[in-house]
Amino acid sequence: MVKLKEKIAYGFGDMASSMFWKLFGMYLMFFYTDVFGLKAAAVGTMFLITRIWDTFFDPVAGTLADRTTSRWGKFRPYILYVAIPFGVTGVLTFSTPHLSAGGKLVYAYITYSAMMIIYSLINVPYASLLGVISPDAKERNTFASFRMAFAFAGSLIALALIEPLVTLFSKGASQQTGWQMAVAVIAVICVLLFLGCFAGVKERVQPIKEERPSLKEDIADLTGNQPWWILLCAGIMALIFNSIRDGATLYYFKYFIQNTEAFKLGSTSITYSTLYLVVGQAANIIGVILASPVANRIGKKNTYMGAMVIASVFSILFYWLGKDQLILIFSFQLIISICAGIIFPLLWSMYADIADYSEWKSGRRATGLIFSSSSMSQKFGWTIGGALTGWLLDAFGFKANEVQGSSVQTGILLMLSFLPAIGSVLSIVFIALYPLSESRVAEIAIALEQRRKQQ
Repeated sequence: MVKLKEKIAYGFGDMASSMFWKLFGMYLMFFYTDVFGLKAAAVGTMFLITRIWDTFFDPVAGTLADRTTSRWGKFRPYILYVAIPFGVTGVLTFSTPHLSAGGKLVYAYITYSAMMIIYSLINVPYASLLGVISPDAKERNTFASFRMAFAFAGSLIALALIEPLVTLFSKGASQQTGWQMAVAVIAVICVLLFLGCFAGVKERVQPIKEERPSLKEDIADLTGNQPWWILLCAGIMALIFNSIRDGATLYYFKYFIQNTEAFKLGSTSITYSTLYLVVGQAANIIGVILASPVANRIGKKNTYMGAMVIASVFSILFYWLGKDQLILIFSFQLIISICAGIIFPLLWSMYADIADYSEWKSGRRATGLIFSSSSMSQKFGWTIGGALTGWLLDAFGFKANEVQGSSVQTGILLMLSFLPAIGSVLSIVFIALYPLSESRVAEIAIALEQRRKQQ
């Protein structure tokens, strides 16, 4: 039985990752259009180009980690050495240089690309730790739940802090300076959390063979792994669902609801968008807490499908909520976000099961490469969702910091309802095909343990 403090330390890692990841998902498009000064279509194209490159860098990071040998293990050294570059590059991404429009676009390409590469170098090894902390599938469910609970807690903290910090640091300075300093505060927190994760986690599961197969063999094993393909596609569709909803939220409250300030906390205005996002993150945590006990009772696959069906239905119904129905708007956000919170720890735990399945089938363990695919699906989903957000806004006729016409407002509403629901429905279709049941995973774990004893 792994001690509680190690589960908490493991959670610190995704708390750090998620603080920045949530800023990218919720605020970066808005930052680039309304603060940095780029056109929505240009940002959408940039997201597509930079994220596609970065998505395919994830397997490289996973392969490097699999082939790393150190006194700290295969994966922990990356958390130690990449933590500070992670924080510094994040601040640079939210900095606004004094350049021409073309120069700013080039700067955005460079800094965002660098941020995503560094994110891969720390997050892929971090995710891979789940496959080597414990060989027990239920223990991994618990670790995955801790991970996601801390991830959503980190997201909640970031979303609760960012707009008040921007307001605070913008006083007597520009809005651009406010964003840079606000992100710097969050970056310091992230670095400290990563260092705490490195110090508190151990790698226990060793591969049956220490031989190093070629990258070609690893990739052949991966591409021939049917459960991996199914989970990859399900994860991509789930992330498209989330990224379109997240990316459209600030625009929804600023340009559709047209009522941004909820109340004042001292001299700081608390906006409806902040409350909406914080409610979503708090609900995500509830979902994470529910994921492990529900999945242990009815199975990961059934839990995933049930959560996504509910999320799809309420996402579609969201379209008919009026501007003055704030209680229902927030209630739907609560329900949808609980469902989203349930599925993500299940995805991570299922990737750990797939790592076992791959080792059982091939005799070789490529934990880093398999977990890089989970990060790859995450980024590819955000790639498509982020690009679609920019392109859809442009197609609907969106103009930053102007009063929007009815067609634009309807388009923004569709981005909170029907359009993301397409992704969630497709995710249900894919996960229905997933073949690794709890009993099958248990059989594989027993077989692997017997092989290790025979070494």
